[in-house]
Amino acid sequence: MNDELLPGLDPEAEPAAASALLRAEGVCLVRDGRPILDDVSLTVRPGEHWALLGPNGAGKTTLLSMLGALTHPTSGLVEVLGRRLGRVDLRELRAYVGHVNPRHPLRSPLRVRDVVLTGLTNSVERPPRWTPSDAEVAHAERLIGTLGLAARAEARWPTLSQGERGRALIARALMPRPRLLLLDEPATGLDVAGREQLIDSLETLRAAHPGLASVLVTHHLEELPTGTTHAMLLRDGRTLALGGVAEVLTSDQVSKCFDHPVLLDRRDGRWSVRARRSRG
Repeated sequence: MNDELLPGLDPEAEPAAASALLRAEGVCLVRDGRPILDDVSLTVRPGEHWALLGPNGAGKTTLLSMLGALTHPTSGLVEVLGRRLGRVDLRELRAYVGHVNPRHPLRSPLRVRDVVLTGLTNSVERPPRWTPSDAEVAHAERLIGTLGLAARAEARWPTLSQGERGRALIARALMPRPRLLLLDEPATGLDVAGREQLIDSLETLRAAHPGLASVLVTHHLEELPTGTTHAMLLRDGRTLALGGVAEVLTSDQVSKCFDHPVLLDRRDGRWSVRARRSRG
């Protein structure tokens, strides 16, 4: 793949605040006559870490798929890494976006190291007759260590916990050195320990790669890492609020988004939520 087509894809580079890695303007998506997204706009720059929140059916995963160059909008503009959807080979573009799918369809007992290396070939299984270079293996080992899996590099996929699988898939997504990491409910199915290990790994990753940007889809504010910088609230396919995380994630706005009265609290950079009790 030719890096001249999509330059500057080094996640260790310093953030360039003026450049947008993702840009969506007035995006609409209609399926079977039903609007899924309606006039949604979003800009993500290097070093920004976005939370995309909303109730079931809000359009979060659909928007993430569009930002990952998996689907086209019905109308509106989407640019990924400076390339407009509809004017670029989507297959090539996807290789530069780390899209983490927790429903990874691997069925064979690959070792963790080999699962991570398949991020280079964009395949589920390790291709026959393909041998990674020493530098590529070393890169995989570094990512495995960053995600807290060094002791499990030789472990086989069926023996991994759900949390270990999630962290292995993040390492896999980072193998092509993308500037973007898209995470679709990465803490789904994790217990408290697994969730906290995942969040710690994301914090370590962000410190090690200051130019990396991310968009994380979740229903639960408790799953947001402390490094979250921006947030977007979606409801019924429309933007309810977006901007800096402290301005967007307020009790009133989250209550409106989920149609339920809640109180938010933030301590040491982490969020908690509880129901707001009516007085009297």
